[in-house]
Amino acid sequence: MTSTNGTNTATLLHLSALTQYFFPFGNYIFPILIWSAKKNESELVDASGKSVLNFQLSMFLYTLTTLLIAIPVFIYCIFKNISFTTISDGNDFIIENFSAGNISGIVILAIVAVVLFSFLKVIEFILIIYGSVKTSNGEVYKYPLSINFLK
Repeated sequence: MTSTNGTNTATLLHLSALTQYFFPFGNYIFPILIWSAKKNESELVDASGKSVLNFQLSMFLYTLTTLLIAIPVFIYCIFKNISFTTISDGNDFIIENFSAGNISGIVILAIVAVVLFSFLKVIEFILIIYGSVKTSNGEVYKYPLSINFLK
């Protein structure tokens, strides 16, 4: 059985991941600080800290993978649709044949990347709230789609 103090600390651990909306890297810093200070006091706090950090690292990995796929494709689409003519007296270039018909692939890629990133953030927000509610009831919550970096 977990004490009320341990349950509250574990719930705070989950909610501390929401600090990413106020502080850069707050979703890593605050859970690490709380978990490292209180992990020896309760098994629920220890399990929740690992779960939160694993989920945040997984979300970072998924976002990074999305960017690593989208950025090169975006750059390729731009340079594929533009022909550059170098001016002989300098290093300037002229963009030729750039029209709305040529940028449709770029626009579609941008929309897909924004929708995917938004979907990841909405799911992350919902799962953090759901995990904190489950933990406040004394249950150990394991996030779905989470890679176990910390065991």
